[in-house]
Amino acid sequence: MKCHKCNSDNPDTQRFCGECGTQLTPTEKPLISVTETLETHKEELTTGSTFARRYQIIEELGKGGMGKVYKALDKKINEKIAIKLIKPEISSDKKVIERFSNELKLARKVAHRNVGRMYDLGEHEGTHFITMEYVSGEDLKSMIRMSGQLGIGTAVNITKQVCEGLIEAHRLGVIHRDLKPNNIMIDKDGNARILDFGIARSLKEKGITGAGVTVGTPEYMSPEQVEAKEVDQRADIYSLGVILYEMVTGRLPFEGDTALSIAVKQKTEAPPNPKEFNPQIQEDLSHLILKCLEKDREKRYQSPEDLLSELTKIEKGIPTTDIKFPRLKPTTSKEITVTFNVKKVLLPTIFVAAVAIAAVLVLQILPPKKVASLPSDKPSLAVPYFENNTGDKNLEYLRSGLSEWIIIDLSQSKYINVLSGDKIFSILKKLNLLEAEKLSSEDLEKIANQGRVDHILKGSFIKIGDSFVITAMLQKPQTGEVINSIEARCKREEEIPDKVDELTKQVKADLKLTRQQMASDIDREVGKITTSSPEAFKQYMEGWKYHQQLKYNQSLEYMKKAVAEDPNFAMAYRTMAWAYRLTGKFDEQMDSLKKAFELKDRASERERHLIEGDYYQIVEENLDKAIDSYETLLEIYPNDILGNFNLAQVYMEKLEEYDKAIPPLEVLVKNREEAIWIYTYLAQAYNAKGLYDKVEELYRFYLDNFPEDMRIQSGLAFNYIYLGEYDLAQDEYEKALASVPDKYGLSMMKGWIEIFKGNLEEAEKELKKVVGH
Repeated sequence: MKCHKCNSDNPDTQRFCGECGTQLTPTEKPLISVTETLETHKEELTTGSTFARRYQIIEELGKGGMGKVYKALDKKINEKIAIKLIKPEISSDKKVIERFSNELKLARKVAHRNVGRMYDLGEHEGTHFITMEYVSGEDLKSMIRMSGQLGIGTAVNITKQVCEGLIEAHRLGVIHRDLKPNNIMIDKDGNARILDFGIARSLKEKGITGAGVTVGTPEYMSPEQVEAKEVDQRADIYSLGVILYEMVTGRLPFEGDTALSIAVKQKTEAPPNPKEFNPQIQEDLSHLILKCLEKDREKRYQSPEDLLSELTKIEKGIPTTDIKFPRLKPTTSKEITVTFNVKKVLLPTIFVAAVAIAAVLVLQILPPKKVASLPSDKPSLAVPYFENNTGDKNLEYLRSGLSEWIIIDLSQSKYINVLSGDKIFSILKKLNLLEAEKLSSEDLEKIANQGRVDHILKGSFIKIGDSFVITAMLQKPQTGEVINSIEARCKREEEIPDKVDELTKQVKADLKLTRQQMASDIDREVGKITTSSPEAFKQYMEGWKYHQQLKYNQSLEYMKKAVAEDPNFAMAYRTMAWAYRLTGKFDEQMDSLKKAFELKDRASERERHLIEGDYYQIVEENLDKAIDSYETLLEIYPNDILGNFNLAQVYMEKLEEYDKAIPPLEVLVKNREEAIWIYTYLAQAYNAKGLYDKVEELYRFYLDNFPEDMRIQSGLAFNYIYLGEYDLAQDEYEKALASVPDKYGLSMMKGWIEIFKGNLEEAEKELKKVVGH
């Protein structure tokens, strides 16, 4: 191949001119005969698509000489993995694929905490690919770029971990050959993980290198690799020496404008002493780095065991304040990990929920502290618990049961905002009215203010002779205006669902819904979308009470009784599914969701879409269908809590598309929903997008508008730590502990503060108090 710059002749397999170092342009004739394999080869995969009928693509992670790498969900085992597509000019050569296969057989035997596992070589419709362990975290190259240079103790700690991984790989006869910071991940537990074992050797053979394929990386290649000599484990030691050099100085020992110029320096030039660029480097560490970079491999450390031994000695002389990970701002949902070795204590992971709301959105997202109505032209309504005037304790379930039946029935409407049963429970609990036998006018006004609604439907039930009488009064509590009083009579409890339908039709009329609205509204009989069995509903309501108190095992006991009374009770099956999930019984959760899905037509429109979304998300793992179900629900009921939250959950947990998770969570914040998990989830989403500046406003909004909660205050405290405001962090955490006195909690917080300050001796003193406890 002729160089277009100096006209020198070069082998067809060479990418850079041997004379001037200019990148060569391939001849018109391809190096490898490209047949139908290339025509069908997938160059890239799209987010959300399914590849090879098994792998659901989550996102592109990057690309290298071999091809693009994707994060994917392996639907067969429900695990996230990484997929590397092999470029067609490589995969079309059968000898290359055979070498890949042989190398991976050996490489995947490497099982070590500091090595990312290699899985398999696959082929689908002409596209060859490698599957491997997905390691969540930050690659070492990004850490170096963001920090400039790492602390000496941190660099030594990481290098030791890489050594330990190499020891296991070399023991099995596997040499990496392309070790570089891009191939080292710092995972969520603070472990260094070496990636891409078993790939470089397959590309090493003469004649394999084609256009766009790089064999090794010049900046990290050993001299023997540059000379195309056979390599052994000492080549990996050379590369690791370059990596350590870069970590402690923030620069490479050899740099140049072309790959050739860098390669020549690797063979011929002595590296500058790293102390020239970082005077803090100890003499023995500098000597260790330069020994790794010896041109003659006989003069290097001969094994990773030898190198690890020297690193361990050097580490003992490093001040403990130097042994820390740099503070990084993640660009995705990667956790911030602080790991260090103080008398062999490994501190646990901190996930810093340092999240924010962009300044331009703050006024839109955070409503004023003054109570205001939901931004809607729809009438809004709360249905608190009914008063039991029968004196019959067996009918006590109807206090919450009648309220729930009416809420479910009215919630079908597209033209009314009805507070959910969850919200009613929360408000009554906050106002200490859960057990109240009677509700005063003042109580009703408080409920309306808390729920930001215009109307209250106050109800009661009584027995007169053989008749069971339900009374409901629609009123505007802020003005005291009574709009209408509605009454329904029945002889048996089994008639109650029919009477609820009569009541809700009258309520719609009283709320001024037009005939056209009522005719086009969703209004199925409540007995058909819940249960027509009072006993089944009684058991359901008893179970729901425990569910709201987070007592899921007790909830399940009653839900089982409910479906025994009515085997077609779809809503009970969905509730059971989530109770099973929250108690870790995932097989039972799947069974309950399957049953709910079978019965989805016997649920309300809202419930049906939730069931479908949950089923597609968890059972079928079809995220596109799950998203469609939740979005369809939100088209009808845009303020629905579970619809918005579940949609956000899919985007965050399954697809890690945080920008798409933010809008549904913002809806819930805008509507002043109080549930803490909404705020912590939104915090994580903003954190993943790197929006740190306004996090305090999110937490302050919660604390200003809702009861103080230790979890929110602790999040605020950790946010201050992350931003370096240590005094404010301690003040906030002390406030958090005021509600839950804990003399060890403050020591824990002080310990974390000292960690982030870099004062590890002080941190150890504080944390010992906790460990000792």
